[in-house]
Amino acid sequence: MADMDRDRDIVEIVEIARSQSERGEVVLRRRTNELGADVFELRVNGIFVMDTHETSSEIALAAAALELVADPRDVVVGGLGLGFTTHRVLADPRVEQVTVVEIEDALIGWMRDGTVPQGRAILADQRVRIVNADISMAIEEARSTYDLILLDVDNGPGYLVNEANERIYEPDFLARCRDLLNPDGVLVVWSAAAAPELLDAMRTVFGEADEQVHDVLLQERPETYHLFLARR
Repeated sequence: MADMDRDRDIVEIVEIARSQSERGEVVLRRRTNELGADVFELRVNGIFVMDTHETSSEIALAAAALELVADPRDVVVGGLGLGFTTHRVLADPRVEQVTVVEIEDALIGWMRDGTVPQGRAILADQRVRIVNADISMAIEEARSTYDLILLDVDNGPGYLVNEANERIYEPDFLARCRDLLNPDGVLVVWSAAAAPELLDAMRTVFGEADEQVHDVLLQERPETYHLFLARR
């Protein structure tokens, strides 16, 4: 992933919050540019994960899925991040419940207490239910079915921040997601890079799957993020 520290117009970088768990270190930083604009940045184990400047693919993760389902009442979002996917889901009036699964308790706290500025408003929505758990365990233990499952848990199978997340890109986990989807329900998986093995696994499990490529600008350098979509 690109190192955002080298942005030409950044004049100040301040660490806002830090947490340590058995999985490693989670850090929230604020970058301020020459115009005085603040960008909040999330890093895990020193690796850039996301920020509040380039959010188009996180929003597209939700938008692409919502376009494919006629009645998306019940949605699972795997990975809270900085809340942009959940915010886009909540903007759809058809949605009645959003279950957000996030393993890092500290990140949930930073969203709830306003350390992440937009966090309070997002989590105050009565349709949101936060589950502090590993997504693989939450999916395995789920007893309900859903219209959408949106996964942005790691940087993708080729850029893992947490090696334990490798399993969420494999056929067994994808098949469990399929089984939890209502008829015509949709699974979408975010990745920081092309992942042909993930696309093949989704096609094996679902029969068909598609890839969307989204152009983004990181560190004034063009990159691509990828969405992988499959319908039950």
